[in-house]
Amino acid sequence: MATVAEWIEGARPRTLPNAVAPVLAGCGAAAQLGAFSWWRSLLALLVALGLIVGVNFANDYSDGVRGTDAERVGPLRLVGSGAASPKAVLAAALASFAAAALFGLVLVLVTGQWWLIAAGAACLAGAWFYTGGSRPYGYAGFGEVAVFVFFGLASVLGTVYVQAGGVSWEALGAAVAVGSLSMAVLVANNLRDIPTDRVAGKITLAVRLGDAGTRRLYLILVTAPFVVTVTLGLAHPVTLIGLLAGALLITPVRTITRGRNGLDLIPVLRDTGFAMLAWAVLTGAALAVAGSPL
Repeated sequence: MATVAEWIEGARPRTLPNAVAPVLAGCGAAAQLGAFSWWRSLLALLVALGLIVGVNFANDYSDGVRGTDAERVGPLRLVGSGAASPKAVLAAALASFAAAALFGLVLVLVTGQWWLIAAGAACLAGAWFYTGGSRPYGYAGFGEVAVFVFFGLASVLGTVYVQAGGVSWEALGAAVAVGSLSMAVLVANNLRDIPTDRVAGKITLAVRLGDAGTRRLYLILVTAPFVVTVTLGLAHPVTLIGLLAGALLITPVRTITRGRNGLDLIPVLRDTGFAMLAWAVLTGAALAVAGSPL
């Protein structure tokens, strides 16, 4: 039976910035529109956290029963290591998805926007079929695109929409920036796993691009948010403070450009996630200030 510490590790806490950052950026964009609501923001955060923990457990379950995690370089996987039964991990995934659905339904009820149920169902389906089902799209090279859509566009714009009833171009820019960094986290993860994924038949985008191409993609993705920052700065100079988040990317960029592999890439995931969180905090706060009356 897995210990509490192993269950926490199985939930992959290093990925939590992928859920928190888009909500923080969305809160700033909502505040810039004069529509910030702390309790709607909290509900949006709980939805995002439920989804990411759910997809992490679902990924652990699906990869574990397929044998993809039999030989791993990265952190513990509950099913693959034998620490927990597939049934228990599947139950954890379903419980997390149920929690996300419940909090999402509350948001639907308070906003009266019933079409959000369809959007939520799409998010849940995207989370499950990433590695679940007979033809998981994560095994066909579309996982990175899904992360950009669900933990970038959907999370940021959804957070803004449930508060403001609409979105702004600033919110769209923030969504692209956060989505790019979130995608960069997965790209770094899949770069590390190219050798084992290739053997297991998991054809991720990293496997398709190869080592050199994946490293170039990572560099493009971590540059994109700062292009957005400069664009936002043309209208709201205070948002240029988001450039400070770039300092957290110096070490991971060096690791990527120096061709490091295996365990050396694990800190890249952590540091990219922290950079995403810092960008969201700085830019979100700056947008809120930009929307404040003088």
